[in-house]
Order: sequence, then C-alpha cells, then structure tokens
Amino acid sequence: MITIVDYKAGNPTSVKRALASVGIDSVISPLAAEVRDAERIIFPGVGHAQSTMAVLRERGLDAALKEAFGRGTPILGICVGAQLSLGHSEEGDTPCLGLVPGEVRRFPELPRELKVPHMGWNRIQLLRQHPLFDGVPSDNEFYFVHSYYLAPAAAEQVLATTEHGIRFASAFAIGNFAAVQFHPEKSGPLGLSILERFAHWTPSKGSPAC
Repeated sequence: MITIVDYKAGNPTSVKRALASVGIDSVISPLAAEVRDAERIIFPGVGHAQSTMAVLRERGLDAALKEAFGRGTPILGICVGAQLSLGHSEEGDTPCLGLVPGEVRRFPELPRELKVPHMGWNRIQLLRQHPLFDGVPSDNEFYFVHSYYLAPAAAEQVLATTEHGIRFASAFAIGNFAAVQFHPEKSGPLGLSILERFAHWTPSKGSPAC
C-alpha cells in the first residue's frame, strides 16, 4: 500500500487515480502517524514553497517524512514534493526539509520564446541507470509545470536532466528517496510505468542512487 501525502498542495487524487489505473492500491493521508508508518510514500505537490512548508510543519508531516526517510521507507517526491526534499528554496527564501543536500532555484531570465512557468511536455536525458527508469528510453517527453528547478548538491545523485533555457536536474535519487520534477501521473504510459516500478522498488543499501 502506498501512502500519498496530503498537505494542501495540488491534487493528490490525480496520483491516486494514476496508481489505480495500473492496479496499485493507495491511500491519501494528512496524518503524520500514517505517513510515519507507511510502507512506501509518494510526496507530490503543486504550490508555493513557503505555504506548503507551513502546512507540513503544522500537521507534523515534516518530522514524519524525516523519520520515514531515516528508516529507509521508499519515498517518491513529485514536483513541489521533490523540491521540498532539498535544503532550501529561493521561492520565499524558504528552509525546506533537508532530506537531500541542495537548493531549489528560480529560472533566470530566459529568451522571450521560453516561458516561466515551464509548462508542458519536454524531454529528459537520462544520465545513469535507476530501477524507476528501467525500460524508459532517454530523450522521451514528460509533463512539467514549475517556475523553480531542482539543484541537488551532489552531481552523482542526478538521474536525468532537461533543457529549458538552462539544463537542470529533472530527476535525482539517493538511497531510498527518488524525486522527479515532472508529473508522472500526467505523463502517459511512460509516467505510469515509473509509478508502477516505484510500487515494487526495493532500494539497495550502500549506493547513493539506486
């Protein structure tokens, strides 16, 4: 059973529907105790870093996620959930969870033809193998909606990058935590395949991205 974290950020029901479409049971929960004791966790989200972190703290979900991460629970961060896993966001100068060292940065000024937020389908370039991307060819498109981008501190944790005026990390992993900037639940069959593999992923010990 997958527990989807509910912290008033985006629409967790879209993740639940996507999981159901590939036969995976899940529950949406705002409760710290349920997240802390979950078998595996999806941490999704769309919204402002400062306000979403405030809800996490108010509900005790920040501590629950840190505890689950520390004891090896498989966790998948999606979009804002991926961003909040890092140490700090430039959006509102917000301290985040710090599960993974790194920052969330705003896109710099881009050419007029490139809009912010970065919204729509874009390609990812896979840099290294990971069980969540088994069978996913590099240079395939996934669906993005974001104005800030992931910048994990350790280059070896980056699984994939994407180009939108600059090249940024669109997926990274460390131990039992994996994160994607795009929305797999909105990315067709390839996105659903990532969710399906996450449901069966057993993280390897002793490797930063596995």
